Amino acid sequence: MKIGELAQLSGLSASRIRFYEAQGLIRQVERASNGYRRYSEQALQTLQIIQCAQQAGFSLEELKQLLPDTLTGAFKHDELLAGLNRKIGQIEEMQRHLAHSKAQLLGWIDTIQARPEGMACEENAERVMASFKH
Repeated sequence: MKIGELAQLSGLSASRIRFYEAQGLIRQVERASNGYRRYSEQALQTLQIIQCAQQAGFSLEELKQLLPDTLTGAFKHDELLAGLNRKIGQIEEMQRHLAHSKAQLLGWIDTIQARPEGMACEENAERVMASFKH
């Protein structure tokens, strides 16, 4: 398939596809005699893997390590599993950090909303700021 069709099927722009190709992430590319790129069905699958992995937080460098070997086209089983497990660990750490941040923000909201009746906003702000120091 030509790049326009691949772009339409993948939802990516042609320039993004060419970028991934230049980065060595898409390897299933042939050139027609007129110089046009011809992509295999596997290229579409690779793009779908790239999109999914990027949404999960994988960098392009990490993806290069996880995609099939350039020469054999085979996945590196142990490296793939290790990379996926490493990313899960990173996501879990991020979740812990986000949960902690959320709890802090909710605490601040509670402190702000617990303004004693009749207290001026500026005075409440000072009270709230003083509570952060402890």
